[in-house]
Amino acid sequence: MDMAEDMANAHEPPDQRQASAPRLFLSYTRTDSEAAKRIIAVLEEAGFDVWWDGLIEGGVNYLPMTEAALEEADCVVVLWSRQAVESGWVRDEAQRGRERGCLVPVSLDGTMSPLGFRQIQLLDISGWSGTPDAPEMARVLAAVRRTVSGDGDPPDRRAMPAQAAPPAAPPSPRAALAGGVSRRGLAIGGGAALLAGVGVLGAWQAGLFGGAGGGAVSMAVLPFANLTGDEEQGWFSAGLSNELRQALARNPRLRVSAPTSSAAAADGDEFALASRLGVENILRGSVQRAADMVRIFVELVEVDGGVVRWSESYDRSFADVFAMQSEIAETVALSLVARIAGREGALRSVEQQRGVGGTEDPAAYEAYLRGLALSTLSAGINSDRAALTQFEAAIASDPAFAAAHAMRARMLAAVANASASAEEVERFYDLSIAAAERAIALAPELARGHLALGFALNNGRLNRAGAAPHYRRAQELAPGDADVQASVAIFYAYGDKQPLAMQMIDRVLELDPLNPLAFRTAGFIALFARDYSATISRMMQALKLNPGLASAHFAIGNARLMQGDLAGAQAAFEKERVPIFSQVGLAITFARLGDDARARAALAELVGTYGDAGLYQQAQVHAQWGDADRALDLLERAYDMRDPGMLFARNDALLDPLRSSPRLERLLLRLSS
Repeated sequence: MDMAEDMANAHEPPDQRQASAPRLFLSYTRTDSEAAKRIIAVLEEAGFDVWWDGLIEGGVNYLPMTEAALEEADCVVVLWSRQAVESGWVRDEAQRGRERGCLVPVSLDGTMSPLGFRQIQLLDISGWSGTPDAPEMARVLAAVRRTVSGDGDPPDRRAMPAQAAPPAAPPSPRAALAGGVSRRGLAIGGGAALLAGVGVLGAWQAGLFGGAGGGAVSMAVLPFANLTGDEEQGWFSAGLSNELRQALARNPRLRVSAPTSSAAAADGDEFALASRLGVENILRGSVQRAADMVRIFVELVEVDGGVVRWSESYDRSFADVFAMQSEIAETVALSLVARIAGREGALRSVEQQRGVGGTEDPAAYEAYLRGLALSTLSAGINSDRAALTQFEAAIASDPAFAAAHAMRARMLAAVANASASAEEVERFYDLSIAAAERAIALAPELARGHLALGFALNNGRLNRAGAAPHYRRAQELAPGDADVQASVAIFYAYGDKQPLAMQMIDRVLELDPLNPLAFRTAGFIALFARDYSATISRMMQALKLNPGLASAHFAIGNARLMQGDLAGAQAAFEKERVPIFSQVGLAITFARLGDDARARAALAELVGTYGDAGLYQQAQVHAQWGDADRALDLLERAYDMRDPGMLFARNDALLDPLRSSPRLERLLLRLSS
């Protein structure tokens, strides 16, 4: 066959070309053309019919021809390199090969397959000498032959068997408004391309999701990889994955691991983490951003066997990110929930999942994500104030952005808590309450708005009666959000609902089993319930996860004190890193040990360091010393100054010597009113 005949055949339908030879599709990036040609020569010499874009003549519409060749190929060979992993075209072609179960990935320079393609063994030929009989090429030829013959049944062939695409249903109005299809949605075939073409809800008619049953589906949303090349842009990838996690956690049919536990995968094995979390599925992805354009790759992987249930890549303007985020969350939820609840149940769960309190303003959303990244740091007053600035910028861009108002309320409360000025505390809590009320007015179904208002009323005003309905509403609206549920649980623990609080925190620990803060909260809930063994156990687990965790040793010392283990209590209080907690514990323990001088020295240090900011802690010491009148005087002053320590008073064992006092009863009634 001469060159003219070869080029003519390149334009014929694939089924008319060399029917007897297995057909290969070679995907590569232009910068790797020379290496690709050498590999093509080896493959053709071995008897394969290789299609590559060098066969296309000028003036020919390359897209239909490429699509046809890709769909008809018996095997898709992808040549990964540093340049190829950045190519949207190469990723799209590799994705289709993986969906059809006929992908053979090859690394030209040692570069790993990009995120989403690492379940298939990569053939590294970076040391290839260029000779056809080299061992590197022998491995490539063997892999291609296995794939062409069907031997070995690659994992992704089980995930998405090659089949004719079902008739496409019309796109849903929501999918049309979300910004249309991604570029890979132009490709022929089923799977993710069909999702992009017909819309999320249309996928039901297409029959992509099936099965029914009972229970809930477990999953973890892993931090998205930041592929921008700029660590300063990490806020965007982290914020996007966190927002997706929150959207999915709203779905009552999903059990979604909390952010802290999911983040443990950043430097570890994702599947090992999934096993530790006890989840069946992981959602992972990567983010690239250049100016106003965003490229996002996301895939849903079934942990058992590493089967990819769904994947998609998106090239969108930043203005479309919010709609795209909703589209991803709904697609994932439909794919998972359909297995246990059937079509109608899954559709209902998606309706319940729909986000509230969002924005369509790109500048507002960007500022919001920056604020979330800063607030997550929990690095102290400076990062809290910086986060507050970002949330205020988001509100300036979109005054109706309810989620930004809720987060502004949260940051205002954090700034108030860190202030030593009573006047400033009052002012910032006033602002926090107003911001939370604005969030609820804009979006009554926004759980974090109710949580922010409940916190400000409870901690800033000691108004438990006013806070209670907002905590209850947050609990109802976000049953799968571990952070929300932990906050509600500790609120209940302050009052008379310890059994409910313990039940809720156990659920939180299921969702967030690698979070030291969750275990610390569980430890304090156990302390308020007078379960001292559980207090010590929970706090030891918290310290195992974070040895420097504040207040954990104080709770252990408190529990050992109540158990009569004075030596153990002293050792725990001496390890406590927060001086106010260490001082109050040692003042009590030394007095019980008969060392009055060291006891009074510890109290003097507490008073000298904290003054009126430590009134509640001073009352604890005097109550344990048997000075009831002094302790009650201090408690009344603490209440008048709205000292949040007063929230402990109902269940604080250190105040037990005062329980028969009418003055304490009156204070507790005021707290409940």
